[in-house]
Amino acid sequence: MLRLPLAPMLLLLLAPPPPPARAAPPGSPPRPRGLAASPAEPGRPGATEMGTPGGIAGAAPGGTATGPPKGTGAAPPRGTAPRPPPTTAGPPKGTGAASPRGTAATPPKGTTTGPPKGTGAAPPRGTAPRPPPTTAGPPKGTGTAPPRGTAATPPKGTTTGPPKGTATGPPKGTGATPPKGTGASTSKSTTATPPKGAAAGGGPGSAAPSSPGPPERGRPKEGGPGAKVPAPRKKLVRVKVVKKKVVKKKPKAPAKDAAAPQDPQCPPLGLESLRVLDSQLRASSDKRYGLGAHRGRLNIQSGLYDGDFYDGGWCAGQENTEQWLEVDARGLTNFTGIITQGLNSIWTYDWVTSYKVQVSNDTHTWQPCRNGTEEVVFPGNKDPETPVLNLLPSPVVARYLRINPQTWFQNGTICLRAEVLGCPLPDPNNIYSWHSQPLPTDKLDFRHHNYKEMRKLMKRVNDECPDITRVYSIGKSYLGLKMYVMEISDNPGQHEVGEPEFRYVAGMHGNEVLGRELLLNLMEYLCREFRLGNPRVVQLVTETRIHLLPSMNPDGYETAYKLGSELSGWAMGRWTYEGIDLNHNFADLNTALWDAEDNDLVPHEFPNHYIPIPEYYTFANATVAPETRAVIDWMQRYPFVLSANLHGGELVVTYPFDMTRTYWKAQELTPTADDGVFRWLATVYATSNLAMASEERRLCHYDDFTRFGNIINGANWHTVPGSMNDFSYLHTNCFEITVELSCDKFPHASELPAEWENNRESLLLYMEQVHRGIKGVVRDRETEQGIANAIISVDGINHDVRTAFDGDYWRLLNPGEYEVTARAEGYQAATQPCRVSYENVPTPCSFRLARERRQRLRGRLPGGARPPPDLPLRLRRQRLRRLRAHRRAP
Repeated sequence: MLRLPLAPMLLLLLAPPPPPARAAPPGSPPRPRGLAASPAEPGRPGATEMGTPGGIAGAAPGGTATGPPKGTGAAPPRGTAPRPPPTTAGPPKGTGAASPRGTAATPPKGTTTGPPKGTGAAPPRGTAPRPPPTTAGPPKGTGTAPPRGTAATPPKGTTTGPPKGTATGPPKGTGATPPKGTGASTSKSTTATPPKGAAAGGGPGSAAPSSPGPPERGRPKEGGPGAKVPAPRKKLVRVKVVKKKVVKKKPKAPAKDAAAPQDPQCPPLGLESLRVLDSQLRASSDKRYGLGAHRGRLNIQSGLYDGDFYDGGWCAGQENTEQWLEVDARGLTNFTGIITQGLNSIWTYDWVTSYKVQVSNDTHTWQPCRNGTEEVVFPGNKDPETPVLNLLPSPVVARYLRINPQTWFQNGTICLRAEVLGCPLPDPNNIYSWHSQPLPTDKLDFRHHNYKEMRKLMKRVNDECPDITRVYSIGKSYLGLKMYVMEISDNPGQHEVGEPEFRYVAGMHGNEVLGRELLLNLMEYLCREFRLGNPRVVQLVTETRIHLLPSMNPDGYETAYKLGSELSGWAMGRWTYEGIDLNHNFADLNTALWDAEDNDLVPHEFPNHYIPIPEYYTFANATVAPETRAVIDWMQRYPFVLSANLHGGELVVTYPFDMTRTYWKAQELTPTADDGVFRWLATVYATSNLAMASEERRLCHYDDFTRFGNIINGANWHTVPGSMNDFSYLHTNCFEITVELSCDKFPHASELPAEWENNRESLLLYMEQVHRGIKGVVRDRETEQGIANAIISVDGINHDVRTAFDGDYWRLLNPGEYEVTARAEGYQAATQPCRVSYENVPTPCSFRLARERRQRLRGRLPGGARPPPDLPLRLRRQRLRRLRAHRRAP
């Protein structure tokens, strides 16, 4: 027999009897919305209204309770009144009777194991209690539960429990999980939360009073011998954290969808880059041949004279809205946009201010471009040079496209230049492609690289080939961007005696970007081919010290890069941030040389090489860009032998001089003393360039360079005072040419693979020319040490070179027999014949100079004492001493 304490037994006897199961006590507060429990399943042992085994909220394994006993709420927060205990149909509270482990006593049929129907948690603070509503749900004990997440709609004035979408299970944070198959349903995203001020974590049978009152008799005090230590607060925190994580993950899903990569824009058809032939362009009319349809290309330039045979755009012969410019794509094309400019001319102002677009597949039936049901009128230009892009409302698939001007500049006429954007589509009726450009076999990074991406690519190449590469900076631009150089050699960072140094410079004009990308691709190519053991590349890297400067004007490039391939125009980004053209910013040494030659001062009184920089150019307030100063310091620090300056906008190779000798002339043939060598160097690049050597190439703008083999003297094209080519030739030993790589200054990224194929062989072959001519070392005959700054003269050529700090030198010469003289201060000059062969191998031509008598004696005397003067001077001094002594005698 169980021994029960006397006090609990007395409380049990004095407790009032439980109310009927289906009757709600009068005056009891209504069940708040969102806290109603689901009906219990009949016939299921141990099932309560909340479906929790054993009738204990959040029962732990093994039958141990992790919260207060069923029917008791958690301890109310500090400052709130205790709630009256709800009545239950179980065993009396405080007794030691318990159901078997893990199970709960099954209540008699028709009774409930929770609070009386109609009771529940107190309404939110500040609300008046409702009259007890009637339930519109199924009869209690039937086991019929509403569908998951739904509730029956009650008549007006009645309540059916929680609103739609709220949980019908335990309050938020209780941790009571209904077993599978019970009628308790919960919403995915929302849970029922007790009103403010109610006990957090109350059990399924707990209810908060509507008004404070004394605790009911028979309820064990918290902390007493019959109470268990509640521990639901930890579970409250853990469940809340889990649910917060779920809420945070949900808004991330659309963010990923929004960041999904979009389809790339269709590239240009190639009006500017000449991929579209003249035969593919037609027009309704034209003023003259020089303003025909074949001239309606984006960024095309006009001649210097009004009425030039090759002018700067297409101009219609009539001024009406029936004029058009037609482009034949030679196949089905998905047209997406049009870019237009006005007429390029220094004499007139003409541009189109609005136009329509029409497409066709047979040139007979034309369909206008519509935006829904209305024909679209696209806005045109506001000035002749700024490109304007108009995207079609929706891409149109056709073969032919017409631009139909509607309005134009009121003081001008119908003139425009254009580029069409479109993606060629496969034609099932034609298995042959119109464009048969070779696909590149080199897996290189063919895209445009801004400053950060350029640094990453150079670092990646340096990481792949650390034994043959080195990245260094020669200075900073006006905005602080570093001017990085990639060195490629078998001993990077070290000058080897007898190994020539070569440099490529690109990006002098920021909007001429093809040279920049070619040098970045060249870095990748040399690194990978060297690792693969390509014998040509291995020989080039081991016998040459190569320096690659991809961006001389990084500020200008960033300006053009932001506008894009087709919208940067002809000049945007050409200059530095200060507005300086770097190709006109070097010191003018030509004028000083030519003045000295006119006065017969060269080479005895005025040097024909290593001409010093004028004093005015070195002043701090001189208009010299920091990029220019950095390149000049770079030239003086390394003994470069050969160089090329990569530009864009034409297809030609120019060589010095770039400045006309007659200052008032815009064009004049002005050769150097090494004109034959420069012509050979320019020819090497031009003849090996696929685009220049093509028989089908047309002129880019108005000059036909094919008549001269695609090479020309720079001054004979147009005068450029202060060019880097002239400065490099007159101030250092380096021979430098300018390569105009493409008609398009800023080609689209889709054209970069073809441009690499056009220039790859040229870039390699030109670097190999650094080994043409003679090379050698000038040494002291006695010490065998190299003599720095020794002068190397070639008979018949009025231009000398000097030795480097180790005494080695390189002199570019064409094949032939030469008389070479080496002289240095304090040494006797030496002359010997040197023969240059037709093979691309330098001819060794070294010298061992003997010191002059005075210098030889000074080297032998200890402590550097002065040697005796010459004999005639000594005899003269002796006579003077005798004469003075005779006069002093009495």
